[in-house]
Amino acid sequence: MDKLLTAIVDDHPIVIEGLKQLLHNEDNIQVIGGFGNGESILAYLKLNKVDLILLDISLPDVNGMDLCQMVKNESLSTIILILSNHTERSIIMQTIQNGASGYLLKNSSIDELRNCIAEAVKGNISFSKEVVEIISRPSKNQLQERPRLTRREKEILALIAEGKTSQNIASELFLSPLTVDTHRKNLIQKFEVKNVAELIMAATQLQLL
Repeated sequence: MDKLLTAIVDDHPIVIEGLKQLLHNEDNIQVIGGFGNGESILAYLKLNKVDLILLDISLPDVNGMDLCQMVKNESLSTIILILSNHTERSIIMQTIQNGASGYLLKNSSIDELRNCIAEAVKGNISFSKEVVEIISRPSKNQLQERPRLTRREKEILALIAEGKTSQNIASELFLSPLTVDTHRKNLIQKFEVKNVAELIMAATQLQLL
């Protein structure tokens, strides 16, 4: 299996070195370098392939939330995982909206990091345990009513959250892909969200997953 070409973006050299040491023995990861600011990783991305970026929110020249979007504009296939000390729910949600595939606090274990990387590679959005707890607490403005879901919608929502395609879900539930797509559209409408990533976030916040 090809190794994930991984960049670490953090303005603390000691954090970069620590992560390099931690990831040194991972079979599926090759750390290609550490970058102290947004500008340097964007310049590197213009000329080089990067599969995975471990990104801090606090950087000297740009905030990590904005940098997520810039990285995705430069290289859509690059997976971004946030590694930060920021525990504000709004920051966590914004990074996901801007293209990050997951969010971990810096006190996470190597196992949590490993699991989050594995999930992100599969195309799922992943969080460390503490972050799940933070986003599960509804914020004041998100104490909205839970959408009323049919039993079928609940089944399909759970399978979407597992990262399954309409085709997979259709064969698992003996439905046509078109029916599954209709349910998917209805779910997006009921939750008043724009896409599947937001649907999963909203369902997690309302403790429906």
